[in-house]
Order: sequence, then structure tokens, then C-alpha cells
Amino acid sequence: MVKERIYESMFIIAPDVPDEKKKELVDKVISVIKERVGGRLDEKMADGGLEIWGTRKFAYKIKNYTEGYYVIVYFRCDGQKLGELEHFYRVTPEIIRWQTFRRFDLERKERKAKRKAIEEEIIEEEKVE
Repeated sequence: MVKERIYESMFIIAPDVPDEKKKELVDKVISVIKERVGGRLDEKMADGGLEIWGTRKFAYKIKNYTEGYYVIVYFRCDGQKLGELEHFYRVTPEIIRWQTFRRFDLERKERKAKRKAIEEEIIEEEKVE
């Protein structure tokens, strides 16, 4: 069995896209993660694994835009089908920039919390005996 990893995917939607279409694109990205990639949103993160930063200015022009609508998705998957998400970003013209990467820091933090919980449980069992 392949272990689930934690990933963060940020994508930027062109600012001239209507608000309804932005919402549809966010929902479509989530469905691609769930259906094609085999992942699930990381419910442990704030806002259920979805952060919408809204419209922000760029430091430089990207595809002739000076600003974009930022969205971040935290999700868990085994990483084998991440290419499906990258392909979706590539063929969707409204998404002008994206980046997906593994969050080692969050995985480490989670393992440390699990270890601490197990240690506390062992200490409690020893106190009872």
C-alpha cells in the first residue's frame, strides 16, 4: 500500500473571469483531485483544505495580466496521479499559473503529534497499573 502524502496546490485564475466561473473552476479542481487523482481535501487544515486569497497584484506581468485570483488547495493522495491535475491546469486557459508541491513540514508535524499521543497513552497505562 502506498502511503498518502500531503500536497499543496496553488493556482491563479485570470482576473477577467466572471465570479461564477471562478467558483466553477475551483469546484472543478476539487473534483479533479477527488476523481482523477484519487485524493481528498485535507480536512485538518483551516477552511477544510481550501483557501481563497482572492485578487492580488503580481510583482510582474504574467500573460499580460498584472493581477490574479489566488486559490490554495491542501489535499492528500499517494502522488501517483498528480500528472492528471497538472494536465488539467495546462489545458484550462483561465488558469494562468499553478504550482503543486509536497508539504514535508506538515507531514513531519503530523507524525510528531501522533508519536506524542502514543507516548502519552503509554504513560497513562503505566499510571493505571
